[in-house]
Amino acid sequence: MAKKSKKLKKMVMSTLATSVLAATVAGSTFAAAPPDHSNAGGKKAPSVEAQVKPIIKIGQREFKDLNANGKLDRYEDWRLPTKMRVADLLPRMSMEEKAGIMQITSLGRDSEVMNDYVNNRHIRFVIIRDNPTAEALATRANSYQKIAEATPLGIPLVFTSNPRNHINEQNQFGISEASGQFSTWPGTLGLAATGDIDLIRDFAEIARDEWRASGIQKSYGYQIETATEPRWRRISGTFGEDPTLNAEIARELVLGFQGEELSSKSIAQTIKHFPGDGAVLNGLDPHNEEGQFAVYPTEGSLYKYQLPPFQAAIDAGASSVMSYYNLPKNEGSAVQLPKELWYSETQQFEEVAGAYNKKIITDLLRGEMGFTGYVNSDSGVLTNMDYGVQNLSIEEKFAKAIDAGTNIFSDNNDPSGLISAVNKGLVDEKDLDPSVSLLLTEMFNLGLFEDPYTNPAEAQSIADSAEYQARADEAHLKSVTLLRNNENMLPLTNEKVATTKLYVEVFAGNNSAARTTALKDLIKKEEPSLTIVDTLEEANSALVMLRPTAYENKVDIHAPVDIKLGTNTGINVERVKEIENKVPTALVINMNNPWVIDEVEPGAAAVVATYNVKGEALLDVLRGRFNPTGKLPITVPANQEAVDKNASDVPGYAETYDYTYTNSVGDDYTFGFGLSYEE
Repeated sequence: MAKKSKKLKKMVMSTLATSVLAATVAGSTFAAAPPDHSNAGGKKAPSVEAQVKPIIKIGQREFKDLNANGKLDRYEDWRLPTKMRVADLLPRMSMEEKAGIMQITSLGRDSEVMNDYVNNRHIRFVIIRDNPTAEALATRANSYQKIAEATPLGIPLVFTSNPRNHINEQNQFGISEASGQFSTWPGTLGLAATGDIDLIRDFAEIARDEWRASGIQKSYGYQIETATEPRWRRISGTFGEDPTLNAEIARELVLGFQGEELSSKSIAQTIKHFPGDGAVLNGLDPHNEEGQFAVYPTEGSLYKYQLPPFQAAIDAGASSVMSYYNLPKNEGSAVQLPKELWYSETQQFEEVAGAYNKKIITDLLRGEMGFTGYVNSDSGVLTNMDYGVQNLSIEEKFAKAIDAGTNIFSDNNDPSGLISAVNKGLVDEKDLDPSVSLLLTEMFNLGLFEDPYTNPAEAQSIADSAEYQARADEAHLKSVTLLRNNENMLPLTNEKVATTKLYVEVFAGNNSAARTTALKDLIKKEEPSLTIVDTLEEANSALVMLRPTAYENKVDIHAPVDIKLGTNTGINVERVKEIENKVPTALVINMNNPWVIDEVEPGAAAVVATYNVKGEALLDVLRGRFNPTGKLPITVPANQEAVDKNASDVPGYAETYDYTYTNSVGDDYTFGFGLSYEE
């Protein structure tokens, strides 16, 4: 009897489920939905705000009449599953509208340009490149969302940005254009150096709150790729060289920014650059033609070192993945892929950039790794970074990239090439639908069809949160890494300070004098009891800070990027050695690359590594108010010869020769090394 009862119950539940599904498909609302005054058994009512289109009220529930036809269409009904809403909206869109939504471009300079982008080019994804306040961001975003709401289908905008929450010494287009308007954290290497996963999760959740309040819904970040070539100048935007730590961080970033699933509180992540931009020939930057080649000389390195962080982000639900610029080079690469992923019987890789590489995007990323979101190309792949497809027409490039699995094209504000590709028969209009469906899915899940607007005053209040900055300041402190202190110069206790006459100098290329003045002023403000002297002759100790910059030779493809401290990298090595020979010197190195430091490290009395850190946090560590806990997220090479011999696809700690710098007391400056004052 019990078995019969269970069977009957199962039949009843199955019949009920079928009835509900039929009712759902039959109309725009659930026939068996709960009462309109209640959320019980249904979706919780979201915030709904319209500034142009009418509001439809059903009981106490509100819906936006996005196409202003006076009735509730399925894509307007937030109670329905996203898949059903997408299926309703997609056939309402023209081919031109589909082509437009597959482009993401830098924000128009004014409302006239944005009107053109939205109404004539049908663009809905835009990238913010400037650095206004949170209030100004929100105000502008609201004004542009009104333009989008006024269009026939009312499809909202998605505002995107590169990272905005880190100390950024030089804003760079396409890398990091903004800093200082939200809570300010150390660089990404600094976050990794903390080793504090809970803190990194808090960072992601705080940044999410700040961004979403300011009208930003999508991030071009983070760079979760493993830093394996020490000369690659984008190491400063990564989390270092350990794939295990990177994978752990990648998971926390996705969950922190997005949540367990996308919602009206989320920032959709576009993790980058798949399958790992760091394995570049001689460290040359793929933004430039001479740096276009990715090489994998070590068998199995792709799966062992490059892919784990991406797999972790995918498993956590990353909404989007950005493909790399690189052209994977067969010559010089060992076996990386299983035979079924080879381009041909004789070629492991198709030698075309990531956005055009079907084996990498469709077969590896989607097929093997299980990614179900959308693929965002990097900027400029249709123009000057079209590696391997330079001879194709614009229509052919669109066709090849879409066939490869690319869904949206970065920094392109002209969809006419894609429209032409459809008109010429190179792309079938139905081939646009999978991409557009994925993009619309993200929009719906982010809640933008219901309420894309934000409160500018509230946005500024969140950005100014003292509580958020206090958590960021903790990260600054925890990132500072003590590498050597065998002469017990640090910490500078009150007793030591009483007799200290400190000479201060910063080495930062052409900015050395200005940075020296700024550091002196900060010390005078924060540490008034500490005597600062103007000449080395007056001093009995010194604080020397090195802020090098990688030098890239863009003329000779075989010339390595210079990361050895010297003239090219902005450091006067002879002057540093002169100071060290004269007085005991605390040497602070901004380790945003694994610099070759063998000439300046031995003469210092103490050595500290930072990763774009606030000066106040550094002083707290130097004075002993905070006991250093940071650990190296990268391995420091022994010398230039070690750099020259490195395998571009293997982390420093895994090199098979004597790669690592060893100091005078026998400590290796390898990944994970760091001292405290008790040691």
